Amino acid sequence: MLQRGVTVWFTGLSSAGKTTLSRVVASELRSLGYQIEILDDDLLRENLSNDLGFSKADRDENIRRIGFVATLLTRNDVIVLVCAISPYRHIREEVRNSIGNFIEVYVNASLDICEKRDIKGLYQKARAGQIKNFTGIDDPYEPPLNPTLECRTDLETIEESANKVLLKMAELGYINALSEKTNNLY
Repeated sequence: MLQRGVTVWFTGLSSAGKTTLSRVVASELRSLGYQIEILDDDLLRENLSNDLGFSKADRDENIRRIGFVATLLTRNDVIVLVCAISPYRHIREEVRNSIGNFIEVYVNASLDICEKRDIKGLYQKARAGQIKNFTGIDDPYEPPLNPTLECRTDLETIEESANKVLLKMAELGYINALSEKTNNLY
């Protein structure tokens, strides 16, 4: 099986389901023999961007660094799944242009649902003023104007959202087509 590199960039509010969705997609793709790498913003901040804070300039630099790693992997025919809030449109567009093979997935859930899902208590801390510049509370999130795909994780099951991502990847020629009969890759 020949594999084409692509970056699937999952963007959305904290607790919208980006990491959960990417893990389901990765599991399915790995079971079919695809080479996958997940770049999760939380892990990358600890290891690649631990010198950065949460100002707009630092957030942009963090996304540039993630984008650079994704570019290297993509051009070496790896399927890269990036999970990053990436709140600003201009920087998402910048990394899209630098990577080339790029699928933007807007992982959309209402702020209310994200707050209810938040197991780390970050929204509560942000609302109490303990965390400053928290996306969706006192710092903006700019939803994509024209994402490649939107997954409404507050209205769809994780399996439905993952299937939408896999179908879009197949439609764009990055993975083998999905069989309508079995709904599995072949």
